[in-house]
Amino acid sequence: MTAGNPDCPFCRIVREDDPNVREVYRDDQVVAFFPPEPATLGHTLVIPRNHIADIWALDRDTATHLTHVSLAISRAVRSALRPDGLNLIQSNGNAATQTVFHLHVHVVPRRFGDEMGHIWPPQTHYSEHQKDVAWEQLLRACKQIPAADD
Repeated sequence: MTAGNPDCPFCRIVREDDPNVREVYRDDQVVAFFPPEPATLGHTLVIPRNHIADIWALDRDTATHLTHVSLAISRAVRSALRPDGLNLIQSNGNAATQTVFHLHVHVVPRRFGDEMGHIWPPQTHYSEHQKDVAWEQLLRACKQIPAADD
């Protein structure tokens, strides 16, 4: 498998065309490496070797392997770096702060007082009606999801 977008910086890493990358893992489906500007020390990205823009273009087999390797990298981070916690982050689209449109999972070791700070708002102000409307819309959409063995 090779990444096919010549303009994608992550495809360049897959092709081993980036001499500055700090790669930590590679197999026939994924590559894991440090981003050039990590949020914390040990911050690692796990990407599919095929160019997949976002989660909506992700197939089940690639998702399964990406999840398996993300879990393995998380355990390796815990063993090697002994963080106080860990975030797994996967963002899709500009509104969600995706800046490289090649699917990637952030494995971010966290330490009390690190520079990353809190990632959730301290509180929100949605009305019960707004929550009910969103719940009903999502419930209807979820009823269309095929069983996992389909």
